[in-house]
Amino acid sequence: MPDRRASATEEHKMVLVIRGELRLTAGKAAVQVAHAAVMLARRAESDDPRSLRAWLDQGQKKIALVVATLPELESLERRARREGLPTVWVEDAGLTEVPPGTRTCLGIGPSATARIDVVTRALPLL
Repeated sequence: MPDRRASATEEHKMVLVIRGELRLTAGKAAVQVAHAAVMLARRAESDDPRSLRAWLDQGQKKIALVVATLPELESLERRARREGLPTVWVEDAGLTEVPPGTRTCLGIGPSATARIDVVTRALPLL
């Protein structure tokens, strides 16, 4: 399989996708996307430091999007993985708004914006 990691000269971003059916409060959604961003950055430290460095140097662009249901989020994750994009799941601890283990957010990136857009461009902003 060819190396699909992005060049450091391309624009980079992360995309953080919330599960709309959960109707999380704004604060809860913010915390879930923050968890995903940290998890992606930590993973990129070892898995793709070049993309991480590009993303950091370019201002750490993050886009928050929404899908309606868990099956849609799972489908999005499969598509991102087929494209060779890094992904992480956020599963809530269940202390406030949702039961323990609920998948609340999918994180994608950091990677080249053009590569992520292939998978996420049709999704609405959160």
